[in-house]
Amino acid sequence: MDLPVDMIEAPSPNFDARTALPDMIVLHYTGMETGEAALAQLRNPTPGSRVSAHYLVEEDGRVFRLVDEARRAWHAGVASWKGQGDINSRSIGIEIVNPGHEFGYRDFPERQVAAVIALLGDIRSRWTIADGDIVGHSDVAPARKPDPGERFPWKRLAEAGHGLWVEPPPAPGAPLAEGEAGAAVFALQAGLTRLGYACAPSGTFDAATRDVVTAFQRHWVQSRFDGVADGLTRARLIALLRLSGA
Repeated sequence: MDLPVDMIEAPSPNFDARTALPDMIVLHYTGMETGEAALAQLRNPTPGSRVSAHYLVEEDGRVFRLVDEARRAWHAGVASWKGQGDINSRSIGIEIVNPGHEFGYRDFPERQVAAVIALLGDIRSRWTIADGDIVGHSDVAPARKPDPGERFPWKRLAEAGHGLWVEPPPAPGAPLAEGEAGAAVFALQAGLTRLGYACAPSGTFDAATRDVVTAFQRHWVQSRFDGVADGLTRARLIALLRLSGA
């Protein structure tokens, strides 16, 4: 198997058998103070605290392989994408070292981003993974997780051929926010559901819808991530649906 440059084997005991072939990639940030602490946690065998991912990418560009891709790593938790749960069984998880919002969220260094791009290309040489199924932890678990967050360079990944990115002009109309209801809210929820989010259309902009809009913005808007669906947010959603054929 051809592996990315600087691949370091660091086996984790935290895995089990897959029940499906991987057809998506989930990107995370580690959200810990150091990469060393994150690596130790991802290899921690202590019952009750066992988590893992297939890969960890350090800020200096080193890539650690923790779990074989043929195995089910434990990285997504309770999550959903395109109407399916058990994201762990159908995904490959990549942890990207960054202290996250709790410990001083910062930009992702160029060497790290380049390593992530190389790793994505390597993974996709073995598995059929659509651009629309390269997502963040916040996309599959919007009520629980903010990572990899609004500083993650999703546009750069898409320019390298991994993921989706669009930049249409804002759509007309007043922003939609929590507490509102009606056909426009229903259409927004339906669009988010078509893209992959768990956002069943009800016509009522509730807290769950706000969380999904926030997750969408962290990935595809990034200039705002307040859960208010303004014209830019709605325009990007419509353009992504057209681009992905969803």
